[in-house]
Amino acid sequence: MSTNRMLLKKDLKEKRELVNIEVDRFLPRKDEYPKQIHKAIRHTLFAGGKRLRPYLLINTYLLFGDDIKKTLLVAGAIEMLHSYTLIHDDLPEIDNDEYRRGKKACHIVFGSDIALLAGDSLLIFAFEAITTAQIDEKLKYQFIQELAQEAGNKGLIAGQMMDIISEGKEVSKETLEYIHTNKTARMINLPIRFGCYLANASAEDQKRLEKFGNKLGLAFQIVDDILDIEGTQQTLGKTIGKDIKAKKATFPAVYGLEKSREMAEKLITQAKALLEPYGEKAKLLLMLCDFVLTRKF
Repeated sequence: MSTNRMLLKKDLKEKRELVNIEVDRFLPRKDEYPKQIHKAIRHTLFAGGKRLRPYLLINTYLLFGDDIKKTLLVAGAIEMLHSYTLIHDDLPEIDNDEYRRGKKACHIVFGSDIALLAGDSLLIFAFEAITTAQIDEKLKYQFIQELAQEAGNKGLIAGQMMDIISEGKEVSKETLEYIHTNKTARMINLPIRFGCYLANASAEDQKRLEKFGNKLGLAFQIVDDILDIEGTQQTLGKTIGKDIKAKKATFPAVYGLEKSREMAEKLITQAKALLEPYGEKAKLLLMLCDFVLTRKF
């Protein structure tokens, strides 16, 4: 393992633990009444995962600020929102996956009814967490508004809806980009934007980093699509080959594997170029770009 990969792995672990501690303190205990729902909430949330979105929020903030504590619960809120999407995605009515983060999916362990409620709970907790975070009141309002917009029917749900109705159909490149911009890229861009807000970054920096987030988000999705073909269940922690079986709208299905790889490489190159003005402060984000492109999980 390269020195850079080891450094990134160490930093990811340290910041993941900080966010996990903050979220653990915020949520009800697993034995709190009614126990079954709280166990289900924690099952997927604390099953592992890269915590990519919280990591992006924290490291974007650190380009301009230095009080990491103020970012942790907001970063945790983003992860709760993300975990809600994973629980719902895995349900039989949507992607019908039995595994998530190397463990049995929430609905397999607790049933679809409780899994649905666990996902709903995490979505609600994400908003509640922002209201209790130790940040400026104006920022709380802005975060809640943008979280709702990005997660709603003009963002994440719109992408998910188009993904569902596009199954088994030949889709245009425009539809493919619409699906994955809304399902993935916007939800990767959101924590980057929140990191900028928390650090009071300039409008110019916000615009630059939004472009960075869009490119990183689409590259992440392209690699994810490729891994569904070439990855293994052991490394990914979820069932592979689902996209082909369900005839999903994916980048390899539309562009082919080789072209998809080229697209991901180009997007990552462009994303890294956008970080150049931040010099050494962007070192870990640059490493993360390389990780997104070469990851196996």
